Amino acid sequence: MLVIASRGSQLALWQAHWVEEQLTNAGHECRIEIIKTTGDKITDVPLAKVGGKGLFTKEIEEALLAGRADVAVHSLKDLPTQNPAGLTLAAVPERADPRDAVVGKRLSDLKPGGKIGTSSLRRSAQLKYLWPNVQIENLRGNLDTRLRKLDEGQYDSILLAAAGLRRLGWADRIAELLPPYKMCPAVGQGALGIQTRETGDALEICRTTMDDASTHAAVTAERGLLARLGGGCQVPIGGFATVDSGELMLRGVVISPDGADRLYDEETGPVADAWQIGQQLGARLLEQGAMRILASVFSA
Repeated sequence: MLVIASRGSQLALWQAHWVEEQLTNAGHECRIEIIKTTGDKITDVPLAKVGGKGLFTKEIEEALLAGRADVAVHSLKDLPTQNPAGLTLAAVPERADPRDAVVGKRLSDLKPGGKIGTSSLRRSAQLKYLWPNVQIENLRGNLDTRLRKLDEGQYDSILLAAAGLRRLGWADRIAELLPPYKMCPAVGQGALGIQTRETGDALEICRTTMDDASTHAAVTAERGLLARLGGGCQVPIGGFATVDSGELMLRGVVISPDGADRLYDEETGPVADAWQIGQQLGARLLEQGAMRILASVFSA
């Protein structure tokens, strides 16, 4: 039997059950083990202020390494770019919608001082760059909690990942979708990361059952960018890659928390060079001053 480790949120369990279904359909017996992570325990502090990498993955990875689980299901944007020794990213299924979604009022309909809720420094920084007259306020909690706070009138709009809304049946709440060239998504947004030990049956089972080559290449480039910049999922870095006819195109953005300083660039190349493409784009952004922006975040 394959033990699937997952966080206990509604979205995480949807993702875990989806993986369970794929494995079951392929003839493998499974069960889901819920694991509470550090990020789940901290609900009253903006994630960017908590610091550290692996807020939503560390305890799950420990279960894999200890043999208490065989397969871990992550939102890929939460998974650090470097696997702990003994673990690997076995599969990345076909990506869902990578875009950020606005729920509530459309951003063009907001009056000066309108309140937008988000827990993401990447989103808030890009919002301040694009819509400097709005007011950004911290918003934590599961998707249903965030939607409830919006409905109670605590915010005029909130920003969420479109993929999560669609997976949980809330696509009808989306007021608008922000294109990646305007609001660059988080690295890996919309994709699942299936993690296993480096050896054992689970690795090959997950790879052959669920891996999508184009998605895996795209997120590899994005993660190469993030690794070169030295960032985690709680820093104002966006990265989004697409694959077309064997060519990969990667967009990257680094932006100061106040939205005043924005660096944007692109890199293209063959799919086989996905990680190197990300590394090259990261190096060029560093040459343009990205470290100055990131240093101001880390010292805040």
